[in-house]
Amino acid sequence: MVPALYPLAIFLIASGDWAVLGACLALAIATMLFIFYIQPDASDLAPHRTRLDQLLERRDTIYDNLRDLRFEYRSGKYSEGDFEAMKTGLENEAALVLVEIDQVTDAQVRRPRGTRSADGSAP
Repeated sequence: MVPALYPLAIFLIASGDWAVLGACLALAIATMLFIFYIQPDASDLAPHRTRLDQLLERRDTIYDNLRDLRFEYRSGKYSEGDFEAMKTGLENEAALVLVEIDQVTDAQVRRPRGTRSADGSAP
C-alpha cells in the first residue's frame, strides 16, 4: 500500500515545501562553488608589510643588483662606461632608500607619547 501513497506524498510536498527545498538546494550549490571554485588572492594570505619592511626589502634588492652588476662586469659582459653608469644609478637609488629608512625609523622613535603625572595617571 505504501507505493500507492507515494504520488500523493509528492503532491502534498509540492504545495509549499518546494520553495524551501529549492532555497536549500541553491544554498548548498552556492556553498560548494565558494569552497571549491573561488581561490583566495595571494595578498589575502600574505602578512601585511609595513613601509619599513618594504624599504628594507628594496634596499636588499638594490644590494643584490649591485653585487650581480660587479660580477657581470668582471666577467666582461659590460664595458667600463656602462658599468659606471649603472653602478652610479644603483648607488643613488640605494642612498635614497637609506634616507627613507632613516626617516621612517626616526618617525617611529620620535613618536610623541602622552605625558603622565607622578602618580601614573594621564593629565
